[in-house]
Amino acid sequence: MTIKKVGVSTTATLAAATRSEGERSEPEWSVAAANVGAESTTRPNPEVVAKAKRRRFTGAYKQKILIAADAAKLTGTLGALLRREHLYSSMLVNWRRERDAGILEALTPAKRGPKSKQNPLDAEVDKLRRQNACLTEELRKAAIIIDVQKKLATLLETLASQEESPRKRA
Repeated sequence: MTIKKVGVSTTATLAAATRSEGERSEPEWSVAAANVGAESTTRPNPEVVAKAKRRRFTGAYKQKILIAADAAKLTGTLGALLRREHLYSSMLVNWRRERDAGILEALTPAKRGPKSKQNPLDAEVDKLRRQNACLTEELRKAAIIIDVQKKLATLLETLASQEESPRKRA
């Protein structure tokens, strides 16, 4: 790191004057020199806006608001309700249209995004196919074991009959 010296001897100018070769901007140094004695608190940038999250209203909430909106007969009470709940009058229009059409499911928020291309029963069918394959394999193994047991039983019977026949002769 090379240090450049300037003929002025104030501390602020010395702090601003000493910098490495890779640094090019002086505003960082000037801000640092100005805040030498100040308490360093981090403040959020007021120009950066947090990403808004989309609001989703349940069917029960929509019905409750529609009942309250229908009951608001006095002047200004509907506007006060909308301001208090942070709603728009167009929302009420759409919700009333859905309610009048008798679509209770329409009052509940729909899942956003593309529809699933997979049939919901496919997972169950795949599970049952795997289970069927396992059971078929177990059945095949059981059949082999039964065949071996039958052969062993016939072998033992022939051995037992061969042992008895020499004893009968003797």
